[in-house]
Amino acid sequence: MSKLVREEYTIDGVKTVLYTAGKGDPLVFFHGAGTVDGFDFAEAWTDKFRVIAAYHPGWGESGDDTTFTEIHDYVMHYLELFDALKLDTFNLVGLSLGGYLAAKFASEHGHRVKKLALIAPFGMHDPEHPTLDIISTPGEQVVPMLASNFEVLKNRLPANIDVEFLAARYRESTTVARLLWEHPIDSRLPRYLHRLQMPTLVVWGDEDKIIPVHQAQLWREHIPNAEVMIVKGAGHLVHLEKPEVAPAIGKFLL
Repeated sequence: MSKLVREEYTIDGVKTVLYTAGKGDPLVFFHGAGTVDGFDFAEAWTDKFRVIAAYHPGWGESGDDTTFTEIHDYVMHYLELFDALKLDTFNLVGLSLGGYLAAKFASEHGHRVKKLALIAPFGMHDPEHPTLDIISTPGEQVVPMLASNFEVLKNRLPANIDVEFLAARYRESTTVARLLWEHPIDSRLPRYLHRLQMPTLVVWGDEDKIIPVHQAQLWREHIPNAEVMIVKGAGHLVHLEKPEVAPAIGKFLL
């Protein structure tokens, strides 16, 4: 049985579901553009931290708000949620699209983020090593690309894909499209990454087919004193493929 306990809040009229467990300094996790990978990996942090993993509006068990059309809407949503939770300062971990959100949040509200970890973050413009266009790429092609060892992800997928599962994936892809259709890359992001003065760790799998590992160098160049951890033999969902990754992130955040 999972250690994580479900909690539900209403934030500015939007149902917001989060899972939490553990004691100690708060550790907030922002998930990526899909939620099939789940939150159970975060149990590795519960011995040292109070883990809080919420579904963004438009994803998973949370409600939706179709007026959310840019990532800053999510920054504001989380400000409201953290106020409701009475979270003043916390550690922040973001995966992929959630890494982009985490970087934006920390660049604007750095006084609230003790330490930051970005797992294969989305959002950097790299013409030589471009991010996969997940909006135009069919979902059945994207899913096998998420992990170098697909068996790791396959175990998290239902044996029989039903209408409910497909509807959930369509809903999440629609949310992603609403955010990224007109502005798939935030050209201004690098301008403000120097504001990430907190200790920052960037983690990447060297076989990432969604966001090439080469982009790690760009993040290193723009974030002051960022540490970079490249994991061999892992794809985009490096935290699932390699069980040592989550504990390593936890050790960094201590």
